[in-house]
This record gives sequence, C-alpha cells and structure tokens, in this order.
Amino acid sequence: MSEKLPLYGGQAVIEGVMMRGTQSVAIAMRAPDDEIVIHNEPLGSLYRSKVIKIPFLRGVIALWDALGLGIRALTISANLQTGDDEKLEGPALYLTLAISLAFGIGLFFLLPALVGQLSENYLGISNWWSNLLEGLVRLALLVGYIWIIGLTPDIKRVFSYHGAEHKTINAFEAGDELTPENVSTHSLEHPRCGTAFLLTLVLLSVLFFSFLGPLPLGWRLLSRIIMIPVLAGVAYEYIRWTANHLDSKFVRIIIKPNLALQHLTTREPSLDMLEVSIAAFNSMRWHEEAKIAADVPIRV
Repeated sequence: MSEKLPLYGGQAVIEGVMMRGTQSVAIAMRAPDDEIVIHNEPLGSLYRSKVIKIPFLRGVIALWDALGLGIRALTISANLQTGDDEKLEGPALYLTLAISLAFGIGLFFLLPALVGQLSENYLGISNWWSNLLEGLVRLALLVGYIWIIGLTPDIKRVFSYHGAEHKTINAFEAGDELTPENVSTHSLEHPRCGTAFLLTLVLLSVLFFSFLGPLPLGWRLLSRIIMIPVLAGVAYEYIRWTANHLDSKFVRIIIKPNLALQHLTTREPSLDMLEVSIAAFNSMRWHEEAKIAADVPIRV
C-alpha cells in the first residue's frame, strides 16, 4: 500500500502563492525588482491537535484558517508590492477587513434571503420555492461576482497564480519532480479547492434553509448568519470525502460542477509564476520536515 500523502493546501496572493502544511506556511512573491521573496511562519499547535480531527468542527476551523491565514498572506503580498510608504496595517487594515467581511455576508447571504422573503410576501409563492429562489440568487451572485472581478487585469494575474498553486500541488501528488516545465503539464483543477468549497456551501444552503420553514424577515436574516459555521462544517466534510474517493466513478461525476467552477478562478500560469509557486511549496516542505525532525527525540 502506498504511503498516504499530506493534504497540503494553498492560496494565490498578489504576485505570489501561499502554501500551507500542518507545521508551517510559506508565502513566495515576485517582488517589483523581479526577485522571489519568501516569507515563512510556523503554524500553531491547533493544526496538529485532536480538535482539528473532529468531523464537522474541523470544517469551521478550516474556514477560520482560510480567512485568517489568507488575509494575512494577502496583506503581506500587497505590502511587498506597495513598499513601506503605503503599507496597509493597524486600524486601517482592520477597518478594511471588517468592511470586506460585512460586504461578503451581506451580498451572498443576506441579500438572497431578502429576495426570497420578498418573493414569498409579494408573489405568494410557498416557503420551499422562496428558499429555492434564494439559493439560485445566491449562486448567481457568486458566479457573477467571480466572473466580473476576473475581467480585471490584476485579478487575472491572481487567478493565474491560483492556477500555479493547483498545478504545483497536483504535480507533487502525482510524484513528479517540481520544475516549471513538469508542473505546467498538470491540471488547473483540484478537488480540494476553496472554490469547490464555496459552491458546495451555496448548494447546501438551499437544502438546510428549507428545513427551517417559514420565518419572519428578521429571524430569516439572522438564521443565515448563524448557519454559516454549520454549512462550513458540512461542506468541508463533503469536499474531504470526495477528495478521498476519486477512484469512484460516482464521485468523479458529482464533483464535476465543483471542478467546472474552478475555471472561473484559475488561469494558465506562465513559467515564472510556476517558479514562484514551486518556491513557496519547497520552502513550506523544507520547514515542515525540519520541524518534524526537531520534534522527534533521538534514541541512543
């Protein structure tokens, strides 16, 4: 039986890629002078604790992890590009993050719920149909938002680095040597992608919110916020299960929508982008193995 590979993850940042293991995280970025700058940080013990192994709860932790680490990585990469004079930090950073989070929750959860409630009140449709309409509006907003921002040149480059991250992890999991030329031959799709997580969360929301039945507007809006951690836990377990059963024809069929949506958030990377992604992955792996080796007691 072949050795089970670690489940590494990553994220595109501005002119770079973040790679995360269980011991450390590495962010490799192409600086304005064309040099590759690498930032490394150790991960806390939470990532190796028993808590992270608890089904459904680990999904909530994974969501928090993606938000916290992802925002930090994006901030580091943005500050590298702008320089010391325009660094985003302190109160300005926290205010920006709060506004962005509120905008995301309002656009993708509260606005569709409001549309569903208004359709129920003024069109006379049943609660089941209003929940279905809410889910379709949420899905349309998600796809439309990704498509629109993907038209801008800066986001196109971020999506290319996202493609580089996928290709690098796919190449590692295939056992190939990590060179830009080798990595470039691998797929842009990956079953554990955050885009797949978002689509699964949106589709699950239709089912979960239908079980809540008719609610006054205030409770309906509040329930959408409260249920986010629950949906995240279930979506994470679904993504994890499908990623572990790719040898099943049934699983390969049901994940096709998730893989298809990734074509909106990835672009073919150039070889120099792949070089950055590989640098992030190798640095993360080196620090992972060094930390593991340091924690193993020497027997004499």
